[in-house]
Amino acid sequence: MKKHIWRIVIGATLLIGAMITKQIITNHGMQWLQIVLFAGSYIISGGDVINKAFRNIYRGNVFDENFLMSIATIGAILIGEYPEGIAVMLFYQVGELFQSYAIDKSRRSISNLMNIRPDYANVKRGNEIIKVDPDEVKVGDIIVIKPGEKVPLDSKIIEGNSMIDTSALTGESVLREVTVGDYILSGCINVNGVIIAEVMKEYEESTVSKILDLVENTSSKKSRSERFITKFARHYTPVVCIIAVLLAVIPPLVIDGATFTSWIYRALSFLVVSCPCALVISIPLSFFGGIGGASRKGILVKGGNYLEALAQTEIIVFDKTGTLTKGVFNVQEIHGVGISKEKLLELAVHAESHSNHPISASLKRTFGKEIDNSRVSEVEEISGYGVIAVVDGAKVAVGNSKLMEKLNISYPKTDLAGTVVHVAIYDKYAGYILIADEVKPDSLQAVKKLKESNIKQTVMLTGDTEKVASKVAGELEIDKVYAQLLPEDKVEKVEELFKQKSAKGKLAFVGDGINDAPVLARADIGIAMGGLGSDAAIEAADIVIMTDEPSKIATAMKVSKKTLRIAYQNIVFAIGIKMLVLILSALGITTMWAAIFADVGVTVIAVLNALRALNVDNL
Repeated sequence: MKKHIWRIVIGATLLIGAMITKQIITNHGMQWLQIVLFAGSYIISGGDVINKAFRNIYRGNVFDENFLMSIATIGAILIGEYPEGIAVMLFYQVGELFQSYAIDKSRRSISNLMNIRPDYANVKRGNEIIKVDPDEVKVGDIIVIKPGEKVPLDSKIIEGNSMIDTSALTGESVLREVTVGDYILSGCINVNGVIIAEVMKEYEESTVSKILDLVENTSSKKSRSERFITKFARHYTPVVCIIAVLLAVIPPLVIDGATFTSWIYRALSFLVVSCPCALVISIPLSFFGGIGGASRKGILVKGGNYLEALAQTEIIVFDKTGTLTKGVFNVQEIHGVGISKEKLLELAVHAESHSNHPISASLKRTFGKEIDNSRVSEVEEISGYGVIAVVDGAKVAVGNSKLMEKLNISYPKTDLAGTVVHVAIYDKYAGYILIADEVKPDSLQAVKKLKESNIKQTVMLTGDTEKVASKVAGELEIDKVYAQLLPEDKVEKVEELFKQKSAKGKLAFVGDGINDAPVLARADIGIAMGGLGSDAAIEAADIVIMTDEPSKIATAMKVSKKTLRIAYQNIVFAIGIKMLVLILSALGITTMWAAIFADVGVTVIAVLNALRALNVDNL
């Protein structure tokens, strides 16, 4: 941008110098100096435009804004209108500066969220530790990650343990403990201990690189509005060029007193006005601004087409676990029969102490104390049933209803939504512990906001039981629920739901981005909640919610609708002003200065309007 500003400043200074000193130069017979000043100003202001025009002509892309600008300004100079010709280029550069500023602001808003690119990697070579660029590190290299440093590449820990902050990737603020054998993702921050790890992926294949690549290439997938503008410019430009030629040639031949100089000037003004810069720049910029604004809210959108489609969504389908719920199973209730809750949990935890099952992990997490394995003996784990062990000399059975039936122990038939862990002591029923997934704090708010956004139907698909699914759906006021589904069943249900939307309506699926990859890919819009460590999340989803909050989907829809409004405003405004000034130019009512405003002025106003898409604070 500094280079751009200097180009404008120097070009404007030379132009002003040439105009101010015109009389002095003429009196002293130094017209060559004025020509040098005008030429210098023109080359500095418009040299890159002419260069682009020639390169595009060479490539077969003749009719674009660079061609129009070049023809109009060179023509103005040939008929002696030096200031107007140079002013066109100068103001065009001002418009480009505003565009650069707007894009830079959008990029910054994205990069602030994605401030995860590591600056260096500490590579261990022999007894030395060398700082190198992450691009230069190879698979198998040994790296050292010190406290406070970013993990530079996807790696496996071979020495040390630490707590790592994964919030930049997953939005999860709780620190995660890692130790030898654990896989760590690039972009995470090492909090305390020194970690020595083996690199598993080169930088180009690492998580952080894929996310940054996703951000940088958001503009590659154009919205329907952007594609319309591209097609419009492709057909519009040759038409106005032909009209300009006819305008310059025919009137002087058929109208008495008409001069070629006058009509060529009108034709050149017509060309300047006709330049579709305002549309070509502002419409993509509106969507880029919308994508940048969404990123400030922790929402990554892969392209303008998905942002546009989001505004047309009629049906939203949710996965349950990890999307509407936390995906972490915790103890929800402890019910003792003739024994305290604390004692029941203590016996169950010790009986399960040798198990790595998620249920065992939930019990240990709730117990929160050190387990004394010396109190436990004769452990028998029965797959699909539970565990029988001797704890403090007492026989303790911990498991599901099938275990109770196997041991001929009478137990109460519960109607609870979740996993019920029954406990028996000395073959006598002692109570149960309910373990269930927790609904995310903002899931209910998310569903309500979506209904306020005129979503016609909310649906939940899950592999969980009917009982659990119905409880969650009822709690969250979801319209329809389908339970006990396999991944392929989910695709079938989505196919059925496609028939329930209108021709122009869209269906969005929200999942964790790993197990639900087939459905994410099939839906009109796939939205991944977290799970950024997985290739499936990045590749299958069209939108990624970095903060893992379902309520951000409604925010994304509001950003989408605001972006579309701004894009349509720019289309109507730019085309309306241009059509008006084109007619006035053809009639000779306006000068080239008015033409400059109709081109550059409209572009600047449209760009400033597009910048509003970045403001997502008061949606």
